[in-house]
Amino acid sequence: MGTLWEGRLSGATTDALKALNDSLEIDKRLYREDILGSIAHVEMLVTVGLIEESDGALILDALKIAEEEISSGSFVFQAEDEDIHTALERRVTEIAGVAGARMHTGRSRNDQVVTDLRLWTLKSLDELALLVMSLQKSLIEQAKKAGETRLPGYTHLQQAQPVLLSHHLLAHAWALSRDFERIIETRSRTDVSPLGAGALAGSSLPIDPIMTSENLGFSETFKNSLDAVSDRDFVAEAVFVNALLAVHLSRIGEELVLWSSEEFGFVEIDDAYTTGSSMLPQKKNPDIAELARAKTGRIVGHLSGLLTVLKGLPLAYNKDLQEDKEPLFDSFDTNTLVLTALTGIFDSVTFNKEKMAQAADKPFSVAIDLAEHLVHKGMPFREAHTLIGGLVKASIENQKDFNKVVLENENFGPEIEDFFKPEAAIDRRTTPGSTGLDAVEVQKEQIKKRLEIQISMMPR
Repeated sequence: MGTLWEGRLSGATTDALKALNDSLEIDKRLYREDILGSIAHVEMLVTVGLIEESDGALILDALKIAEEEISSGSFVFQAEDEDIHTALERRVTEIAGVAGARMHTGRSRNDQVVTDLRLWTLKSLDELALLVMSLQKSLIEQAKKAGETRLPGYTHLQQAQPVLLSHHLLAHAWALSRDFERIIETRSRTDVSPLGAGALAGSSLPIDPIMTSENLGFSETFKNSLDAVSDRDFVAEAVFVNALLAVHLSRIGEELVLWSSEEFGFVEIDDAYTTGSSMLPQKKNPDIAELARAKTGRIVGHLSGLLTVLKGLPLAYNKDLQEDKEPLFDSFDTNTLVLTALTGIFDSVTFNKEKMAQAADKPFSVAIDLAEHLVHKGMPFREAHTLIGGLVKASIENQKDFNKVVLENENFGPEIEDFFKPEAAIDRRTTPGSTGLDAVEVQKEQIKKRLEIQISMMPR
């Protein structure tokens, strides 16, 4: 079997063109989707009478043989196989003979490849959604175990206010819930069959795109053949979903790097998720957390690169669209590895509760509580803010305990001593969604219900 266009062009393609044009090493992972699409297409061709039932049976048997060969590793790819579609059509024709040459009736590689890619993306989005929920569950479980453990909350990486560890962990779980929602929303726009659009304008043959769409399990069928073969919005969305998810995973990785350092000492990462040093015997390095942080750059780069490829393409199909697969595949592959590894870390991590509490109970951390106490007494907030800032400055400059400086101020009475007790700052947080004990208990129920909703949103 020669090229798919040998009737129009004469002579062999150059090595340079072949090296640049061929995509087999990238798109061979689409073989299952390509076979599924071909089966649905052939069954439709038989139903509408475009090929004989006997020929259809030969083709279907050949497709099953080819799938078994690729799965087992016995499939022999040849030099002329520029992509997985060509390879499978060649092999089917070898097995089924003349019948195999009928398989591509009423179909173009343009609608074929985007059908494969939509099927692959749907499957991958489902798998990604499950991994996101696994990490959420691990974070939620650690939040349950955390009890009343507190640590400093930070802004600008400067200690700001004490927060419950459970509150902090659930903050990441809520971010992941938004990632899950984006995955499901992207899935809905991916779930459209383009098969039957042909090269760009449909077909003069009596094919039935709705039948193939339904047989492949798509929820919708394309409405415009030009749009069907040129649309890669779903690829861009899928890469974006991965990119923003990776940003969230990077933030988690950054905190694990900081918290596991000697200076923080808030967490102990299990040895199974760390590495040592080739030179320094004492080292225990949080490599997984660092890689979660670093690999985000690759995925964000994929998004930028893909959008740049798409930005100037005229309708309909252009070979530029061959560049959609590498960023898509690598984005899913990378986040799959990172999600799995981070879930393992949180399943086995140990929190240093004493070290966290020691850092959380610094006197300056109640500064906002003191200002709000004055507000309760009738002082304007900006005036209270200025007054407390002055007391902090006096404590630092005079090297005097902050609580003593406060108690000596005429605006405060002896009741203010309670403000400096451990847990007091957290106990005073009473607003919904805050880090107060009661508020966090409500939040735990909310995230539990949210997870149940997520599970119900997964396709059956």
